[in-house]
Amino acid sequence: MNLFRNLLVWILLAIIGALAWHLLAQDPGYVLVRYRGWDYTTNLLWVSVAVLAGLFVLWLLWSLIALPMRAWRHRRERQSRERLGSGLEALHQGHYARAEKLLPQAAEDSDAAVARLAAARAATARGDHAAARSHLDAIDSGHALTRAIGRAELALAEDRPTDALVALDDPNAQPLSPRGLALRADAYAASRRAADAYALLGALRQQQALPEGALAQRERVWAAQALAEAGDANALADRWESVPKGLRSEPEVVAAYADRAAALGWDDAATSSIEHALDTRWDEDLAARYGRLPIARVEHREAAAQRWLQQRPGSPALLLTLARMARARGDWLQAEDHLQRAIAQGAGPEAWEELGDGHAATGDDTTARIAYANALRMQRGEPVTPLANRSPGLGGERLEGL
Repeated sequence: MNLFRNLLVWILLAIIGALAWHLLAQDPGYVLVRYRGWDYTTNLLWVSVAVLAGLFVLWLLWSLIALPMRAWRHRRERQSRERLGSGLEALHQGHYARAEKLLPQAAEDSDAAVARLAAARAATARGDHAAARSHLDAIDSGHALTRAIGRAELALAEDRPTDALVALDDPNAQPLSPRGLALRADAYAASRRAADAYALLGALRQQQALPEGALAQRERVWAAQALAEAGDANALADRWESVPKGLRSEPEVVAAYADRAAALGWDDAATSSIEHALDTRWDEDLAARYGRLPIARVEHREAAAQRWLQQRPGSPALLLTLARMARARGDWLQAEDHLQRAIAQGAGPEAWEELGDGHAATGDDTTARIAYANALRMQRGEPVTPLANRSPGLGGERLEGL
C-alpha cells in the first residue's frame, strides 16, 4: 500500500513538472531584481530553480541541526522499549519490585498505558495497593478503558465491588470491552446483585469474554445467588421461570430456590422442586437438604424418601432424612435405627449430631455427649468413639464401632 501511494505521488509530481515546463517553455517570463542600486534580470525558470535550490539547502541545514535531537529521541525510545520488555519479563518471572521500577520509567518515556497497567499489577502482587492505585491514576484519559479495567480489577481484589462498578461506569470508557463486561458481571455478583450479573450472560457469551466452562459455572452460581436474593414471592417466581430447564435440576440452584421458597412459606414449591430434581438426577447433598427443609409437610416428605430408599437402600442422605422425619413425628426408636444405618453407610458429622440431639431429648446425656464428640472428630478427620452395645430402657441395637 505504501509503494502504491509513493508511486502515485511521484506520478502527480511528474505531471505538475511537465505542465510547468510546458508553460515556461512557451513564455519564460522576465524577472527584475533591484536592490540598493543593483539590478539583476533573469527569467522565471531560473527563479524557480533558485527557489527550489534554496529550499533544499534550508532542509539540509535543518536536518543537520536536528540530527542530534533525532538520535537522542531514538535512543530514548529504544531504551523505553527495552525497559518495557524487561519490566514485563520481570513481572512474568515474579520479580515484582524490579518490574515496578522499570515499567514506570518506560511509561514516562513513551506514555504507554500498558506499562502503567503492568506496574500496577506488579504493585498489587507485592501487596502495595496504594502504589497500584497511583500507577493506574497516572494512565492518561486517552486510555480510559484500560484505566477503568485496572481500577475495577484492583477494587474487586480489595472486596470493593461498588467502586469497581463506579470505575466501569466511566463515560470515557464506553463501550466496555469483553474484559470490562466480565468484571462488571463479577462486581454485580459481589454486590448482591446477582440478577443483574445473570442478565449479562448473553452479552458475555456473544463477545466470548470467558471460556464456555467458566461461563457455565458462573451461570449456575449466579442463578442460585439470584434466587437466594429474591426479595418476595413474585421476584422468586419470576427468577425461577427465567432459569433454563437444564439448570432446574442443578443441586445448588434447586437448593437455593427450595430454601428461599420455604422461607417465604411456599411449602409445595420447596418440596416439589427438590423432588423433581432428584427424580431427574440423584444428588446426595440435595437428598439430605430435603430432610432439613423448615416446613411441616412431614408425611409427604417421608413418603417420598421411602420411595427413593427402595431404589437406593444404601443412601446415607436418605437414611438421615428419614431419621429427621421420624424425629419430627416423635418416633425416636425409628429415627435412631435410621441414624445407625446412615452412620454405617458412611454418613458424616450431621448424622452424629442428629443422633446426639435425639439422645439429649430423651435424657441420655452420656450417649449424647459421645455422639456430639464424634461429630467433631469426623470434622477434624479423627477416628470416632464406639457407642455402648445397647441402649438401656430402649432395647434398640447400638453401633458396635465404625
